[in-house]
Amino acid sequence: MINVFVLQNGRLNQVNIETRNDLESAAPVWVDLTDPNEEERGWVKSIYGVTLPGEDEVKDIEASARYYEAENGDLHLRTDFLLEEDDGSRVVTVAFILARNMLFSVHTDDLPVFRLVRMRARSRPGSIADYKDVLLDLYATDAEYSADALEGIYQSLEDVSRSVLKKELTDQDAAAALGAIAQEEDLNGRIRRNMMDTRRAVSFLMRGRLLNGEQFEEARQILRDIESLDGHTAFLFDKINFLMDATVGFININQNKIIKIFSVASVAFLPPTLIASIYGMNFRILPELNWNLGYPFALLLMVGSAVTPFWYFRRRGWLK
Repeated sequence: MINVFVLQNGRLNQVNIETRNDLESAAPVWVDLTDPNEEERGWVKSIYGVTLPGEDEVKDIEASARYYEAENGDLHLRTDFLLEEDDGSRVVTVAFILARNMLFSVHTDDLPVFRLVRMRARSRPGSIADYKDVLLDLYATDAEYSADALEGIYQSLEDVSRSVLKKELTDQDAAAALGAIAQEEDLNGRIRRNMMDTRRAVSFLMRGRLLNGEQFEEARQILRDIESLDGHTAFLFDKINFLMDATVGFININQNKIIKIFSVASVAFLPPTLIASIYGMNFRILPELNWNLGYPFALLLMVGSAVTPFWYFRRRGWLK
């Protein structure tokens, strides 16, 4: 899919593209391609002289492959964007190409950050003046999106805290808490990675001296926002580690309670076992052997020897 955007009266408006002629007649400031097919790639190459990177090229993690200037002067950047879904979160890498006073972006999924930038640009005239403003707006909106995701982590961890720190924590509750904690830790890690990648991309733009004074200041503000988010992610990692340790600690306490019960039971039944062993000996002379009350006496003695330890343990508070 090709989404083409032009500047009209300070607004970013989308132009409907259905054929090659539609693309040739447009004067875009931003060409956004979502999972383009070979025909669409061919249109961009033949009309604008821009070769779009393949999926394998986009995923390269080396700095030399993510931020570089081509021989023809085109500027290439690879930036990760966070995508939250119902079944979890993941990072989508977007390839940016700055060429011919236009911004080209290639990605496999439609990202909420891109949709938000398009919506804001239509409702805020004058916020975008050229293709570099579009790129900076994407980075700034990405920081806002990550901040919203961090707020969601805060709320989720508060819910986990209430369930973990309540009076009684069952093993089922602990298992659910561990699952929720692991999911939030994964999201927090993705946000931190995403912000680190955005910082590298913005710093590359600033070093390249491509930005004017106003854009340079906007880039610095983006870096300050990212710096503030780093503090939040670090705090969340500490909170996640605390909740993880607390949950595992409560699981160990529950297991110790079970082990204590078995230990008490084994100790309590040692005296009856001893008594039964004595009266089970095959000696000819036993004092109670010919006594009519010998059998019930032995049974009562075994019951009493089992009840006495339980009474003593309960009095000392060892069974609580």
